Amino acid sequence: MMLDPTVADGLAGRRVLVVEDEMMIAMVLEESLRALGCAVVGPVSKLDDAMRLARTEVLDAAVLDVNIRGGQVFPVAEILIARGIPFALASGYSDWILPETMQGKPRLTKPFTLHELEHEVRRLCQSAPVPAS
Repeated sequence: MMLDPTVADGLAGRRVLVVEDEMMIAMVLEESLRALGCAVVGPVSKLDDAMRLARTEVLDAAVLDVNIRGGQVFPVAEILIARGIPFALASGYSDWILPETMQGKPRLTKPFTLHELEHEVRRLCQSAPVPAS
């Protein structure tokens, strides 16, 4: 994958949690985020693992697949909301699958492009504090 080396500006060192249970998609997300300069936390594919990382890791943002092994990712999203960590929900489904509390949250509609991923992660990280050096 070829990304412009200047795209990492503002994303270098940003810790992004990736929750995705499709191995190929998880690998592409991880590679893409690393190419943008992010430090990837995960990827994880199980709800219990995702909840543990959401509770314990230092995070700047997260990309959450809605349907993962062990159920839907909404308990992870609730943990992130409580911690003030921005996230995007990734799903091929329309809004009907989302509970009311998640209706207005940022979305990445599958299949999404690398450009859409970059745009969303940049937007999520804009309000996060600058990572410590």
